[in-house]
Amino acid sequence: MSDLAVFATLLLISTAEASNSRSHACGSAHAASPPRITSSAPAPALAPAPALSAESPENDPAPDAAMIFDVTMYGAVGDGKTENGMAFLAAWDDACKHPGKSTLLVPNGTFFIGPISFIGPCQNNQSPKVEIRGTLKAPSSLKAFPTPSWIMFRQLQSLILTGETTTNTSLFDAQGEESWRHADCRHKLKCQFPTSIILVNVTNGNISNITLKNGKGFHMGIINSDNVTVHGVNITAPWNSPNTDGVHIGYSTNIHITSSTIGVGDDCVSIGPGSINITVFNTKCGPGHGISVGSLGKYSAEKDVVGVRVKNCTINGTQNGVRIKTWPGSPASKASSFWFEDIVMINVSNPIIIDQEYCPWSTCTSSKPSLVKLSDIHFTNIRGTFNTKSAVALMCSSSVPCEDIQLLNINLTHTMASSLQGGGHLSVKGALHGLEINGSSF
Repeated sequence: MSDLAVFATLLLISTAEASNSRSHACGSAHAASPPRITSSAPAPALAPAPALSAESPENDPAPDAAMIFDVTMYGAVGDGKTENGMAFLAAWDDACKHPGKSTLLVPNGTFFIGPISFIGPCQNNQSPKVEIRGTLKAPSSLKAFPTPSWIMFRQLQSLILTGETTTNTSLFDAQGEESWRHADCRHKLKCQFPTSIILVNVTNGNISNITLKNGKGFHMGIINSDNVTVHGVNITAPWNSPNTDGVHIGYSTNIHITSSTIGVGDDCVSIGPGSINITVFNTKCGPGHGISVGSLGKYSAEKDVVGVRVKNCTINGTQNGVRIKTWPGSPASKASSFWFEDIVMINVSNPIIIDQEYCPWSTCTSSKPSLVKLSDIHFTNIRGTFNTKSAVALMCSSSVPCEDIQLLNINLTHTMASSLQGGGHLSVKGALHGLEINGSSF
C-alpha cells in the first residue's frame, strides 16, 4: 500500500461522519457527504415507485418478514450504459427504512453506476442485505470521481454484501485501465484514484462471494470498522497496475479475511495504522507485493498496530512475501504481536522482510531512522522457493531496535540453488534485540 493520501482522505471522511449528528434515522440521498452520483452519462428520470401489492413495504403486516427491493423496480437498467445511481439510491432508501428484514437486490445484467454511498443508520439499526447477481460497472474516466471511493457503505450495523454462489457472475468492474496510465499524477498528489468498495464505520459486516476487477486504486478498504469478515472474495488486476491493493485495513478491529484469492499490482492485503486483531487465513496471494503490515509512520499521531495473524496462505510470484514496512523519520508508534505461520512461498522475491527504510518512488525527505517500535514477531512453518539474494531480510531501525523476532521451521530454497550453494541468505541491518532461529534452512 503506497497511496497514503487516499487513505488519509477516507479517514477524514469517517471521522467527520462519526461527529456528524443527523436528524433522520435511515439512509438518505442527501446525507452530509460529497456528491454521490457522478458520471459522463446523464441520469435517467426516476421511475415511479412500484405499485402497492401484498409484497410492498407499505402493506407488509409482518415486521420481521424479508422484503426484496429490486433496483430494476425503481428504474435501473442493466444495459451497461444507462446511469443507475438514482434508482439504486431510491431502492436503498426504501430498504433502509423498512421495519423488518430487507434485501437490496441487483439482478442479472450489467449496471453502469458512478460514485455512490449507501449510508445508515437504518431502521432498527439493521442494514439491508445487499445481494449482487449481476455486474456493476464504473465510469472509466477519473473525472467522474470527485470523491475517493466508487461504492461506499457507511455507518451501518450487520451489513451483508454477497454475490451469486452458483453462477459466479457477481462482479464489480472498476474499469481502471485508463487511470493506470496517470500514475505519475498520483505520486505528485495531483489526483486521487478511488477505492472500489469502502466500508467506513461498519460494525458486524460480512462480505462474501463477489469479484472485484481492475480497480483504479485500492479494490477494497475497511476503515474505522469492527468485526468484519471477508470470505470467498476474488480480487484481480494485472501485476503492473499501480497501487491496486486488494484489501486495505486501517483503524479497525477484528477484521478477518478468509478463503479468498487476490492477485493485483500492489499488496494483496495491506494492514495500516490502528489495526487490532487482524486475521488473513487460507488466502491465495499473487501476483502483487505480498501481504504487508504498513506502511506505518507516514503521519503523526498514528495509532498502534496490535495482533496480526497470517496463516495457511499461499503466496505465488510476488515482489514480497510477508512484510512489515515503516517510513524513515517516522513519528513514534508501536506495532506488536505478529504471527506469520504455515505459509507456502512459490518463486517469491523477499519472502520474509522487515523494512524500516520503506521509501517508494525515492520521495523521502528525512534521513532519520524510523521511530516505529516493532516487537513480538513470529515467522513459523514457512516453506517454498525464492529468487532474490536474501530469503530473510531484517532491516530494523537504528534508533528503536526490533525486539523478540522468532524464525521457526523456515525452509526456503533459492530457485537457482545449484549456483548459490552454502545457504546463509539472511540479511540484517539496524538494531535488533532478541533473534531466535530454530529448525530452519535458507
